[in-house]
Amino acid sequence: MKEIVLFIGGCRSGKSRSALRMGEKLSENNKIFLATCVPQDQEMKQRVIRHKKERSDHWMTLEVPVLIPEAITDHTPNMDVMVIDCLTFWINNLFLETDDPEKIAEHARRLTRSLKKARCTVILVSNEVGTGIVPENRLSRLFRDSAGFVNQAVAETADKVFWMVAGIPVQIKP
Repeated sequence: MKEIVLFIGGCRSGKSRSALRMGEKLSENNKIFLATCVPQDQEMKQRVIRHKKERSDHWMTLEVPVLIPEAITDHTPNMDVMVIDCLTFWINNLFLETDDPEKIAEHARRLTRSLKKARCTVILVSNEVGTGIVPENRLSRLFRDSAGFVNQAVAETADKVFWMVAGIPVQIKP
């Protein structure tokens, strides 16, 4: 059965690992991993290498920094499961194109429309950014606000939402 699942939580809370585990249980071979990170420095390149090693060879990996809705439309008809990791990097990549909140919101609407039409289970990973302090500069506040809007839109669309705490998935939406 096709589902939309969101894993959300703080940094290093186990979101990616839990999303991959769920994906592994759903399919042995027809799995696709959409990576949104564009590594800009050596440390981030090492993180990407480490993340790749965490996935079995049965995962097809696509690097999709911005065009997630199109990738969902193009690839879900041929897959059993898709993992998108992560929405927070996706929002960062969108901010490299624009800091207009309405344009970011339109990207979020396109994402949720594509999720509703997805032909396989889609598991998304995102960071919760709303539990911290109010950032001191405009761009950081716009990013936080956009991430909050995207997270709410995806959570509303999702069939299941898991809040990650210390590596433990706590289901907050059945």
